[in-house]
Amino acid sequence: MGRFWSLLFLLVPILGTGLFVVAALPDSAPLYGHWFPEDISRDGFIIDDLFNFILYLTGVIFIVTGIVLFWFLWKYDADKNAEPVKFSHGSHTLEIIWSILPAVTLLFIAIYQMDAWAASKMRRPTVSAGVDGIDGTADDQLQPPLVEITGRQFEWRLRYAGADGKVGTPDDVHGVNELHIPVDEEVVVSLKSQDVLHSFFLPNLRLKQDVVPGMKQFMWFRATRKGTYDIVCAELCGWGHYKMRGRLVVESRKEFDAWLQAAYDAQNQTEYSPSDTDDE
Repeated sequence: MGRFWSLLFLLVPILGTGLFVVAALPDSAPLYGHWFPEDISRDGFIIDDLFNFILYLTGVIFIVTGIVLFWFLWKYDADKNAEPVKFSHGSHTLEIIWSILPAVTLLFIAIYQMDAWAASKMRRPTVSAGVDGIDGTADDQLQPPLVEITGRQFEWRLRYAGADGKVGTPDDVHGVNELHIPVDEEVVVSLKSQDVLHSFFLPNLRLKQDVVPGMKQFMWFRATRKGTYDIVCAELCGWGHYKMRGRLVVESRKEFDAWLQAAYDAQNQTEYSPSDTDDE
């Protein structure tokens, strides 16, 4: 029975690797659509490449570890091995090796992902380079947010800058759970929470930002494809977390301006005109 169990252990890396390969293949059945969602971001490939690199690295370690485990179970099966058990003291050399290798691997991953982190979390788009004319200095004029998004149980409240281009003024346009943005333009979004921890997640843009009460966060991105996509909360935020979903609508600048004007007109309508078909 010992070697039977060793064969079962061998199936773990084989089946695990096979499932990952099938899921990653285009038009694979029955796992089609279980891999990454469609990437509509200019910089999404950076996140995909980082994910794939870590997946391949840990995948190789997973396969090697599984094969070594199978070999030991097969070779030293008690029913087939008549040699007496041998005990040995621990090896300081091996302990140093298996301590240094993971540390070096983690350090390499940390350095490898620094550019991806900086692009999505540190290098906020600027309007101008400031007085000194040099990008990346303290006097850079940062691009203002197009919209302010507030997470609350259990919805996303949106507040667009009006004609003055500033969020937080009387001409702001308000909405809930439907984020409209222009395609092929750099968009900055400010995020905050009204109550508990939330996480604003745009799967198709490969962006996720935790929203912490009392803090204002910023996200920026450039969507390259028009369409309607998901917005979800990726942080368990209470009993209604499952329904905290929204829609991301990517459209042309002309369509976006028309939608924003229509939304502004709708929320500022003060008169009611009764229908001509009302009963006399």
